[in-house]
Amino acid sequence: MTLPKNFVPLAAAAVVVLALAVGGGFWWIDKQRHEGTDNAFVQADKVTVAPQVDGYIAEVLVEDNSPVTAGQVVARIDPAPFRARLAQAEANAQALQAAVRGVDDRARLEQAMIAQKAAGLASASAQADLAAAELERYGHLATQGWVSPQRAQTARAAATQASAGVAEARAGLEAERRAAESLGSTRAQTLAQAQAALATVEQARIDLDRTEIRAPASGVVGARSVRPGQYVRPGSALMSVVPLGEAYVVANFKETQVARLRIGQPVTITADAFGKRKIKGRIESFAPATGSEFALIPVENAVGNFTKIAQRLPVKIAVDADSPLAGALRPGLSVKVKVDVTADTGPSFAEAQAPRRHAQQGQARQEP
Repeated sequence: MTLPKNFVPLAAAAVVVLALAVGGGFWWIDKQRHEGTDNAFVQADKVTVAPQVDGYIAEVLVEDNSPVTAGQVVARIDPAPFRARLAQAEANAQALQAAVRGVDDRARLEQAMIAQKAAGLASASAQADLAAAELERYGHLATQGWVSPQRAQTARAAATQASAGVAEARAGLEAERRAAESLGSTRAQTLAQAQAALATVEQARIDLDRTEIRAPASGVVGARSVRPGQYVRPGSALMSVVPLGEAYVVANFKETQVARLRIGQPVTITADAFGKRKIKGRIESFAPATGSEFALIPVENAVGNFTKIAQRLPVKIAVDADSPLAGALRPGLSVKVKVDVTADTGPSFAEAQAPRRHAQQGQARQEP
């Protein structure tokens, strides 16, 4: 039995058509069940370590890529100037506190002086009463001729002198009272200065404590640029701390894909760094705008010729902590994600903002 000459090409064509049909079928079925993209990257909420005071770095206690815990000292600024400022502030505060005590001592002295002046006024008043009585008695006797006019004049002068003594004692008492009142405002002013000095002491103590630069979060040190002897200023970046165990994935899906996505849908993540090993995750949230809206120079579509280009929406994907490679993800790695869109879990992209909008509208209606 001889085969036709064109049997081999026809058989090959049939095999190719069958393979395309089978492959197309699998592709179609997979496309119905999944949405995927390779425009995805690993990110983490890295924290920049920066000093809060200026000075020269005396010691760096961590190396590149070394793990740290929250609150761990990673570097020290030379504390000598800050200790001197603290000592100066404490001495100033002690001096002002002593000044407050001095004002209190003067106030107690003024109270004693007021009592003395009040007693002097009482004595002068008694002398004035006695002199007035003497003047009245000698005046009657002088009119009857029983005493000489000179004696009556002497009694009159003594009465006048006693009245002047009363006025002087009263003025002295009033002066002491006014001096005591002025001490009240002096004490308030000195006390305010002492409190300001104590605040300066506290600030100096805080600055001294801030010479120890601590890690704000647990993670791994990266981008370390600080060296011993370097002069640093507040806010300058010394290093970054990356919390590797808290990495997540941001996948940029086309706007034609997000209609089928829902919060909570399972996601399969693959990274070139791990070969074919897979990491599990789930959709956590949708970005409030497309990526182009957050660009430094947003695209202006209202000018020139317009060509419609499918925009991409960032979708945050949380990595399952139980995945073996969850702690191995490094921010910046590119990954591929595939979402199982058949899972009917949380709200869809269109529904995700609806509860928040309704809540805001209800709150606006409740406000008067």
